[in-house]
Amino acid sequence: MTEHVFTRYKRILAIALDSIGIGQAPDAARFDDLGADTLGHIGEFLDGGLHVPNMARLGLGNIRPDNPIAGVPATQSPVGCFGKMTITSHGNDSLDGHWEMMCLPVRFEMATFPDGFPQWIVDGLEAFSGRRVIVNRPYSGTEVIRDYGEHQMRTGGLILYTSGDSVLQIAAHEDVIPVDELYRICAYARTLINGPEVVMGRVIARPYVGPDRDHFVRTSNRHDYGLEPIEKTALDLLHDDGVDVLAVGKINDIFPGHGIDKGWRNMSNMDGMDHVDEAMREDFTGLCFVNLVDFDAMYGHRRDAQGDGEALMAFDERLGLVMETMHDDDLLLIPADHGNDPTYKGTDHTREFVPILAYSPSMSHPGTSLGVRATASDMGATILDNFGVPGNGNGTSFLEAIS
Repeated sequence: MTEHVFTRYKRILAIALDSIGIGQAPDAARFDDLGADTLGHIGEFLDGGLHVPNMARLGLGNIRPDNPIAGVPATQSPVGCFGKMTITSHGNDSLDGHWEMMCLPVRFEMATFPDGFPQWIVDGLEAFSGRRVIVNRPYSGTEVIRDYGEHQMRTGGLILYTSGDSVLQIAAHEDVIPVDELYRICAYARTLINGPEVVMGRVIARPYVGPDRDHFVRTSNRHDYGLEPIEKTALDLLHDDGVDVLAVGKINDIFPGHGIDKGWRNMSNMDGMDHVDEAMREDFTGLCFVNLVDFDAMYGHRRDAQGDGEALMAFDERLGLVMETMHDDDLLLIPADHGNDPTYKGTDHTREFVPILAYSPSMSHPGTSLGVRATASDMGATILDNFGVPGNGNGTSFLEAIS
């Protein structure tokens, strides 16, 4: 790996808990999300509350002591620093949140299609693939394969659907449309929505398997095709300055490879944490940016509060092992990209504040509150500041507070 000067921490590990919000955002009404609270409602739902002792030690319960998360009380002596960040991007999708964390908040409206995609998109997909499009309307990903999966298997069609976010999703049975073919179709779909007429955040390939509607399951061969960043992100700025950038999970898809030196795909949260362990055994100087998507894809959208809580507790166990193996010049950051309250109405993301936790074995002032950050770009600005890389004007570093 590249040698580079750093001001405080040699390695930064940022693990984004996809969709784990911490209470309604100031603009929640604009998204019809008043009252959403992913962490709070998971804690209320679980018998005995949410048991995440390692995140609690970092200060998770101290973020909002006046409105405690059941099972996660404030601690008198946190070993980390804690706060919450405001997502200011116009949209509420993973792309919006992750771009903003990397100093590129999305300041334009990406297209959504609550009534289904226009005919010219359907025609383009059918002409390119030689297959008929079915469904073409907003749908839950698990419900759409239950309702139309058998039809898709009989006809060989493409299940085209969307959500409340700026996403175009195509589902197909792996035995009917091979994964590589589905990927080619989705890569073509990406070219249809890059502008100028329609600009969308992501195309998502959603392969599934199983013999019938009662046994269909989506596979780990999901693949996201993100919009090309319209400007340089913190990942580009780090990479261009010779700082190592590693990516775990769908980070490589959200930023289409930009500024990334090495990446790992995830089959699950636990597989992602295996990759984290692998990355932390490497001698690099820079950032390892991680996304754990199961909280969102497996539980949030499916409104499975029990599963979401169990996944958080499983992550917390693995987090303890990571903390034990960290070096004195390592920094751990734990943010999220948006909310997805599994007890809320509908199946879409929810507009919420997102937590930010910071920890290093060498922190001289643990227990510092980072307050309410005006933008999630503060995280990216902090990472850039640590490596002495000039930023782009988005975000305010909190490096001094966590050093």
